Amino acid sequence: MKPLRFIMIGGFLGAGKTTTLARLARYYMDRGQKVGLVTNDQAQNLVDTNSLRSQGFDVSEVAGACFCCRFDDLVNRVTQLQDDSRPEIILAEPVGSCTDLVATVIQPLKDLYKGRFEVAPYAVLFKPSHGLKILRNESSGFSPKAAYIFRKQLEEADALVINRMDEIQPARLAELEKLLNTEFPGVPVLAISAKTGQGFDALPELLDQQGAFGKKILDIDYDIYAEGEAEMGWLNSSVHLVAERPTEMDPLLMEVIVQLQDRIRTLGGEVAHLKVIGMEEGGAFGVANLVSSAGQPEFSLPSNSLFQVADLIINARVAIDPEALQKEVEKVVAQSALSRNLQTEFRQIQSLRPGRPVPIHRYSEIV
Repeated sequence: MKPLRFIMIGGFLGAGKTTTLARLARYYMDRGQKVGLVTNDQAQNLVDTNSLRSQGFDVSEVAGACFCCRFDDLVNRVTQLQDDSRPEIILAEPVGSCTDLVATVIQPLKDLYKGRFEVAPYAVLFKPSHGLKILRNESSGFSPKAAYIFRKQLEEADALVINRMDEIQPARLAELEKLLNTEFPGVPVLAISAKTGQGFDALPELLDQQGAFGKKILDIDYDIYAEGEAEMGWLNSSVHLVAERPTEMDPLLMEVIVQLQDRIRTLGGEVAHLKVIGMEEGGAFGVANLVSSAGQPEFSLPSNSLFQVADLIINARVAIDPEALQKEVEKVVAQSALSRNLQTEFRQIQSLRPGRPVPIHRYSEIV
């Protein structure tokens, strides 16, 4: 049996991994290849999973911890996708605050499932809004421990991919490329826009390469890593909405994002990623997101629709106390609903700090 091509795309929270995976999936499908996707999160009810499924992709989810701590779940989800749809390629999206994936995911796959998986180059997306400040050793809004995770993600990459190049001035892009080439010499650096497709063809060309990839085992301090992750407030919530009359979806999504941005700024928090998806009963959906406290909220997928019954899913990754974050989310949703005469029911809300990563496997040497 031909090995299953395993492509994992890493990167910090808000780097654009989901948009990149969706564009990659469409690329491979247009090439006549079957694709399965696996998403990953510290909690249940991912915007990413719902968004990808709404776009027609075969998606499975590993929830409750990162791939390294749920390694057997990852393999089981891939097996399920193989049984259901026989994909030739698996696209995997790890948690955005996770690192050390070469030692804890790639090496175990190569060793324990030899011959079953063919591992592609491990590409890590670079997030410009926070990354430039971190590489300059400037204040990014995150603590040095969270910045440590960011740097370690880059350090283990086979290739570094600067995303959102459509939003970067040429001089700043040149500076980013120079900084990455200086700090990580010999590592290929690509610049793309997963949103617009600019420069994107270079990414699958890189990922198609054959060879012994995923060989950079980190020298990493798990105490710093765990403390950096624990500084993040993590929130996933699902709200059922019922309107008296047809109501515009997109202004609601944007209002929720903007109001949360203002409240988080007031509390002194820093947004790593904030996503809101609205799913109308019957199929239409939209996604709004924000990737830094100083950034501009935007639609990654506008719905251009009206709804009377819908579900609102909010995922927030913010350097702030998770209980405070939950209170603000509940207030903002209530106020936005009240102004539109919407009935609301929180069907699920979970806020937490990620626990210490405890990998199932960790290889200290390359197999």
